[in-house]
Amino acid sequence: MAAAAKEAVAPTGALGGLVQDFVVGQQDGPAAEVAADVKSGRCTILQVVEALGSCLENPEPRTRGRGIQLLSQVLLQCHPLLLEKEVVHLTLFYENQLKDHHLVIPPVLQGLRALSMCDVLPPGLAVSVLKAIFQEVHVQSLTQMDRHTVYSIITNFMRTREEGPFVEELFEVTSCYFPVDFTPPPNDPHGIQREDLILSLRAVLASTPRFAEFLLPLLIEKVDSEMLSAKLDSLQTLNACCAVYGQKELKDFLPSLWASIRREVFQTASERVEAEGLAALHSLSACLSRSVLEADAEDLLDSFLSSILEDCRHHLCEPDMKLVWPSAKLLQAASGASARACDRITSTVIPLLLEQFNQHSQSSQRRTILEMLLGFLKLQQKWGNEDKDEIPLSGFKAPLCSLISLALADPSTQLQLVGIRALTVLGGQPGLLSSEDLEVAIDHLYRLSFLEEDSQSCLAAMEASGTLATLYPTVFISHLVPRLAEELRTGDLQWAGGEGPSRRARRLRCLQALSAVSTHPSIVRETLPVLLQHLRHAHRGDKADSSEVIAVCRSLHLVAGQCQQEPESCWYFHQTAVPCLLALAVQAAMPEKDVPNLGKLLLEEDVLAAMVSVISTASTHLSPELAAQSVALIVPLFLDGNISFLSENSFPSKFLPFQNSSSEQKRLVALLMAFVCSLPRNVEIPQLDRLMQELLTLSCHHDVLFSCTAAAKCFAGLLNKHPAGQQLDEFLQKAMEKVEAGLSPGSHRTQAFTLLLWVTKALVLRYHPLSSCLTDRLMGLLNDAELGPAAADGFSLLMADCPDVLHRAGHAEIRIMFRQRFFTDSVPALVQGFHAAHQSVKPNYLKGLSHVLNSLPKPVLLPELPTLLSLLLEALSCTDCVVQLSTLSCLQPLLLDAPQVMSLHINTLVTKFLNLSCSPSMAVRIAALQCVHALTRLPTPVLLPYKMQVIRALAKPLDDKKRLVRREAVTARGAWFLLGSPGS
Repeated sequence: MAAAAKEAVAPTGALGGLVQDFVVGQQDGPAAEVAADVKSGRCTILQVVEALGSCLENPEPRTRGRGIQLLSQVLLQCHPLLLEKEVVHLTLFYENQLKDHHLVIPPVLQGLRALSMCDVLPPGLAVSVLKAIFQEVHVQSLTQMDRHTVYSIITNFMRTREEGPFVEELFEVTSCYFPVDFTPPPNDPHGIQREDLILSLRAVLASTPRFAEFLLPLLIEKVDSEMLSAKLDSLQTLNACCAVYGQKELKDFLPSLWASIRREVFQTASERVEAEGLAALHSLSACLSRSVLEADAEDLLDSFLSSILEDCRHHLCEPDMKLVWPSAKLLQAASGASARACDRITSTVIPLLLEQFNQHSQSSQRRTILEMLLGFLKLQQKWGNEDKDEIPLSGFKAPLCSLISLALADPSTQLQLVGIRALTVLGGQPGLLSSEDLEVAIDHLYRLSFLEEDSQSCLAAMEASGTLATLYPTVFISHLVPRLAEELRTGDLQWAGGEGPSRRARRLRCLQALSAVSTHPSIVRETLPVLLQHLRHAHRGDKADSSEVIAVCRSLHLVAGQCQQEPESCWYFHQTAVPCLLALAVQAAMPEKDVPNLGKLLLEEDVLAAMVSVISTASTHLSPELAAQSVALIVPLFLDGNISFLSENSFPSKFLPFQNSSSEQKRLVALLMAFVCSLPRNVEIPQLDRLMQELLTLSCHHDVLFSCTAAAKCFAGLLNKHPAGQQLDEFLQKAMEKVEAGLSPGSHRTQAFTLLLWVTKALVLRYHPLSSCLTDRLMGLLNDAELGPAAADGFSLLMADCPDVLHRAGHAEIRIMFRQRFFTDSVPALVQGFHAAHQSVKPNYLKGLSHVLNSLPKPVLLPELPTLLSLLLEALSCTDCVVQLSTLSCLQPLLLDAPQVMSLHINTLVTKFLNLSCSPSMAVRIAALQCVHALTRLPTPVLLPYKMQVIRALAKPLDDKKRLVRREAVTARGAWFLLGSPGS
């Protein structure tokens, strides 16, 4: 039989050889070669058909199918080259083959798919093809791939030849699957999900307006059914259809569609159905809004919106307000579709809501009405004033302003909050509010900003002030900034003689308010001098304390952040604030005999940290040109004591922090770090060699750890940005010499270790080749009796984001996935070192490991979990609270993400978590109880044997002296009580 088949399909020539290899030799490659020959003109489609002649007449269906498969694959690649006559003959040939054996049908469909993409397919042939498919092929019995081919043919014809008369047949053959009811079989190799089928079918049903007369009744029927999935799918499909439908398709179905959507929003118990219903209503309104009206045509949008208003407006006026929110949602969904719809609905609804607000006296009712009104105000703001002769809300301005004033003056915090949001939206509509209206609004915001009873209204008022100040800077400069400045000035005068807590709190609010409104360049020029002047008073007064200085610095930090979007403001802030901060700090660092009345607040660590954040933020967004101007002044200040650019530069002593033995001056290296480590990488640092040497010397040879750490961080920050090359290698060599010398027995081991840690971090972030050597050196210190615990904690620093140096905002070079790379390189060594280490230092390895794992993205950690879990469980037995806490925080999400792996260790997990729930550390107790709660996410059969043991053990933390611990115990115990119960 095989020999006969081979003889029957043995055409001659090169083309014949390729045909034989494909058909008889079952090789797929020749199809591409034949297609290439057709494309290049070496042969024609007719010659291919002639070469296939004998195999197409072969009595064996598999041989015939293989021959047609070759032709179809060639056509799929060469269909743009076909002539109209060739397409006609091929189409008739393929239609005839649909009557052949079922084994031949799949390649025949592939050929028809290729022909359906031909531009020269004559009129009428598309109908002929579809008719042949419907008559000869039982599509539902085909394989998934072949069904997809049929739908591709239909889609191709619908895209180019919609005038075919078989619209209803096409609809029936596809809509029979709607709504999709499909559950993927287990271990499905194709990975097809129900959602994939839903989206694909929806794309077909919503692909043409010609389906509208058949599809819309089906959608209405399914929305009115009791099946939740059918409701959702139908509403989502309606939403998709509205993108391609027009008035003509929707006209006859609008009343029924509105009735179905209205019922689902008014009566549904499902938030998802409500949301999809509102989305569909929005799309219907948008579709009607797009339609172009003819002179004598009915305005369907107006009549549709009139129906919605008629059914909803009376609910807005009902005393019990039961259906007020669903009605408002429906009206807002329809009005949000277009400017026409918005004007039509809001012109009717806003007067109603204004009237209802005045008729109700309770704050809760007024809040509900104002929240609805706010929704319509936002819609008016969305559509703006384009192509409109007047501002849409101008007719309602007076009653709206009066209503908002009543809300802001109400004692109810919740009503105040809605009033503040409404004021922000109203003020966001250009030209609506006059200067007088804004002054009244500012009075309200000023008063709310100083409310001591409730911080919510205070914060909201400040946020609104910032938003409105951006739009109306002149009014805020004239009406608010002077009042805040006077408030601070008065506070400064009272402060010198003492004050009560309320006065102090008011002054802090004033600082917050000044920073909040500094959202416009012209306002910053007014507020920044006020804040800096207050800073001068804050650290000089007799009653001065660090919290006041820190509060001013926080306000300056906020202003600096708000200036970053505007280059002019950024430079103004930098050249005004940074020299002032440096001058005040230098003054404070002078010996007391030189400046006897000057306080030393600015030298405290928390104050310096606050100043660092200000200087860093003020420097990160400078242009390279302006940054170069600034660095040319600030670096000489620290290296040579050049104080000429400082605003206050009459100092009796020299400022030489690297040369002077004064510990006070050396502390200010932190401010140098804040500046130079925040500059763009392409800014050249003057005297860099000398600066790096001074930083290196200070980092290892000073008794004050704060100064040493600041120098080490500054050195590391500059090292991280420095381009590769000889100079960088020299810096690294000098650093390692300092480290090794310092780590030898002596008095500066901690300083040398700190330098090693920060240099390691600088190199790890940028994938420098030396980083692995430094990491190994750090691991070696885990065995050190003195530095071991600090080295373990160092792994946390290597993985963490730092707020003041080596961060992305400061332009540090940070390679993506550096944590994953560090994990791959270091964890095996940590595990190996743990097993080889002496018992006394094993906790150091566990602590370091837990720090690395805790910072790692969970998708990276999960594959490694089986090999590391035993070590993590051992870490829970460590007596170090930091190790316990870090490990617990690592394990908790794993209980949710890897339940199968964690279930294998359920006995150990339950025992250790319950033991730690009685830890002396409150943080550990809380974390352990959270893990006990997370255990309930494991498979129930695994947990049931431990249910009563856990419930009994959790009785003790219910009486814990700390409320936060008791709360976690209640939550965990409740979850375990419900374990295994019906519906849990």
